[in-house]
Amino acid sequence: MSEADEIELRRLRWRCRRGMRELDQLFGRYLDREWRQASEAQRGVFLRLLDTEDDKLWHWFMGYETATDAELDQLVQHIRTLPPAD
Repeated sequence: MSEADEIELRRLRWRCRRGMRELDQLFGRYLDREWRQASEAQRGVFLRLLDTEDDKLWHWFMGYETATDAELDQLVQHIRTLPPAD
């Protein structure tokens, strides 16, 4: 991974900090396991997810609601299925 990629990853990690442990862990898990090999399109969907308000994210990730955007909903469901770190 190039230095520019590492800088971007650190910037994204900061953007993923939401002040809710559950969301922080879910986003961190995605960054650690999926970001590096994600396509540009997948990365774009993740960036759109990060632009979403925290209360909506909470409801989506806890399964109380689903995102009306199919791409966001698919990503949320994928992130929810990622197993916790060992």
